[in-house]
Amino acid sequence: MSTVSQNTFPDLPRSATRLFRHTVSLTRLHVGAICFVMALCAAFAGQVQAQSYPTRPIRMIVPFAAGSATDTVARVYGQKMSESLGQPVVVENRTGAVGTIAADLVAKAAPDGYTILVGTNTTNAAVMSLMKNVPYDPARDFTSISFLGNLPQVLIINTSLPFKTVEEFLAEARRNPEKLTYAWTNSVSRVAAELLAGMSGVKFFNVPYKTGSGAIADVISGQVNFTIVDMIVAYPQIQSGKVRALAVTSAQRIELLPDTPSISEAAKLPGYELMGIFAAFGPANLPDDILVKLNTAIVKAGKDPELIARFKTMSLNVETGSSQQLEQRFAKEREVWSRVAREAGIKPE
Repeated sequence: MSTVSQNTFPDLPRSATRLFRHTVSLTRLHVGAICFVMALCAAFAGQVQAQSYPTRPIRMIVPFAAGSATDTVARVYGQKMSESLGQPVVVENRTGAVGTIAADLVAKAAPDGYTILVGTNTTNAAVMSLMKNVPYDPARDFTSISFLGNLPQVLIINTSLPFKTVEEFLAEARRNPEKLTYAWTNSVSRVAAELLAGMSGVKFFNVPYKTGSGAIADVISGQVNFTIVDMIVAYPQIQSGKVRALAVTSAQRIELLPDTPSISEAAKLPGYELMGIFAAFGPANLPDDILVKLNTAIVKAGKDPELIARFKTMSLNVETGSSQQLEQRFAKEREVWSRVAREAGIKPE
């Protein structure tokens, strides 16, 4: 802003010029004071909002269909979180595009704590290795809230197939490359199958599906030969005898299927392990006070005996933690999934 000099208005008497300069100075002070007060009001309003949060229901966005493992995790955690936060946590399923529709919705939502994502390996780690045009940046467009847990997957086949072991299954794949077909719904199921193929030196033919339940239905009917899917979706079908479990993707056998070996054990593939991961994320720039409230509610829920017992029946390992721990964990996950997808021969589509 230009200054007012004695020569600005040469025709005015000196006293009038002094009066004008004094008025301008007062005006500047007045404007500065208004700006300062407005800034204080904005900061105070934000502080009050964070202190009173939440005052309305919270939307928990799920990138996969109702009945999926991610949906189950969201609903169980959401119920417990609502008890702590004093507001309903409403689960919304926004499916499609390998989970990116839901993730993009949250990435572009207002950072006010009323829209959060139950993210997975797919939406927040592997997506850059699977898709060419991802509408968000998994590293920059989210605030990490808390880890939720992890879940082993299981390789299941149509019961009319003669294979009783992974060795027999892979022997057929070696004899007839790409004859065995598999259904996949997300990065975990696809990469798990392709990693098995790559490490075993075989080739499968992949068939994409929108939901895990749809994939299993076609395994049961014989439309496809097998799928690798999470235990929450697969276990009821295994119990009923509609599908046959050959192996699990965890490093060790699991309690629910004590007679089913791990893939690393059965196929003699040391180092083979792939788990489904679940975590809560908000939009970038979530206020610290709101982040703390959400993290506290999740950590408290993760210690609830009822929640732990319920997830144990699904082989889901409950694990929560700080925002910083989750951010560091998924930074590593993105590196891991990039390498695994590359080793599995998967190219972004």
